[in-house]
Amino acid sequence: MNNNLKITRNGQILEIVLDRPKANTIDAKLSADMGKVFAEFRDDPSLRVAILTGAGDKFFSAGWDLNAVADGEEFIGDFGEGGFCGFTEMKELHKPIICAVNGLAVGAGFEMLLRADFILAADHAEFMLPEVRIGIAPDIAIFMLPKLLPRQKAMEILMMGRRHSAQELASFGLINNVVPADQLMDAARSFARDLMRSAPLSIEAVKEAVHLTEHLTFDESYKELRKEAWPRFMKMLKSSDAVEGANAFLEKREPEWRGN
Repeated sequence: MNNNLKITRNGQILEIVLDRPKANTIDAKLSADMGKVFAEFRDDPSLRVAILTGAGDKFFSAGWDLNAVADGEEFIGDFGEGGFCGFTEMKELHKPIICAVNGLAVGAGFEMLLRADFILAADHAEFMLPEVRIGIAPDIAIFMLPKLLPRQKAMEILMMGRRHSAQELASFGLINNVVPADQLMDAARSFARDLMRSAPLSIEAVKEAVHLTEHLTFDESYKELRKEAWPRFMKMLKSSDAVEGANAFLEKREPEWRGN
């Protein structure tokens, strides 16, 4: 495995630390290796939640490695199975990903967050898309920010190239929680454990349906549901966990999920 990735199994939580001095930048090789890690997470039934963070307290990630660009890496190139940073384009990844932002998230280091399921940030973290000031434009952020924010605010972030605080982005609803820096990983682990109180098949069904209905109307979504077009949703409905959840509720106890 790549020496710039520190991988820890914490029960059913997979913790991934991006550790590439000085700014945790990502080149094509590192991105491909991150894709292998996220594919293993996707395919391992003993793992339920992934937490991605950066080493140190200055940079979460400064994004794409400009030294690699100078050496010939292409803007729209091959970054591995899951796309840039290993998960942004990964198909069938229906488990939740939490990004714990420990410092500056710049360029693609900011953009990858827009494909995560949850974002927690240290109170000193800052976010920036500087591409327009160096003659190019973002890609993931162009696709995602106008869907996540009011158009005018999305355009400001995309076109101005300025820094934004964690508190500011939290006020827009882009960040779930802002916490003191020394509490970030504890907060991320607590968030993950709380997620795992929910049934694993239910979480997978939610993520599948959110993805598959992204471009559908309400009526079209129900039409697909009634056609039983969503395999994880149907697996959830027919699972023993669906019965266990109802029984646990009636018996006033915590459910014991089996994932089947």
